Amino acid sequence: MLNYPRFFFLLSLFVLWLTARAGAWLRGHRALKADEREDFDMVLTACLTLLGLVIAFSFAMAINRYDMRKNYEEAEANAIGTEYVRTDLLPADVSAVVRSQLERYLGLRILFYQSRREDELGPIDADIVRLQREMWSAVQAPAVAQPSPIIGLAVSGMNDVLNSQGYTQAAWWNRIPPPAWILMMVIAVCCNFLVGYGERSAKASPALLLVLPLVVSISFLLIADIDSPRSGLIQVVPQNLVRLSQGLSK
Repeated sequence: MLNYPRFFFLLSLFVLWLTARAGAWLRGHRALKADEREDFDMVLTACLTLLGLVIAFSFAMAINRYDMRKNYEEAEANAIGTEYVRTDLLPADVSAVVRSQLERYLGLRILFYQSRREDELGPIDADIVRLQREMWSAVQAPAVAQPSPIIGLAVSGMNDVLNSQGYTQAAWWNRIPPPAWILMMVIAVCCNFLVGYGERSAKASPALLLVLPLVVSISFLLIADIDSPRSGLIQVVPQNLVRLSQGLSK
């Protein structure tokens, strides 16, 4: 569900609004007494404060993960660009092969970032893994046949290329844990129920009960959108990889 932020927004809005209406319904059957109002207001304030803190922390977690994905995209472009230059240190026949492999690999990495459908990732990942093996075998052969510090630089650069892809994949898997979402949703449900139950006027407009669910749901939408690497509106654009690809094609 968290992979579809807009659907999650609609679902959370409905659930929270329904919870607020349930609180208002209960108030009609058992209204607060005058001596209970002060204690109730204190509990409501504490719950709303806790909800705000949890949303703020979750937003910070999502932003940190988004920044991590951007940083690893930049590091991946730097690693590929550096290794492309270092191929000049390899024998001429091997250098041409590795350069061609790096160009194809760069195209696959751009597809990885631009793909928005999970079913497209399987073939892309398979091609990436196969090409990684081919690239490593290509630089390994001259390093074994004629080991030298010069060729070692090319081998080290290829190692950085392979590692950068692993770091990127780990960053894309690193998302806000589901238990954190459950905790945030439970607190939001409690707050909306208390808001509905604590209305002072029985003739208050039902639209007022929509304000808090709408605001909280929008917050959930923003957090889920930033935390979703593929299906959200806010995405990591592979601008460094694309610029590198354009530079290599010239």
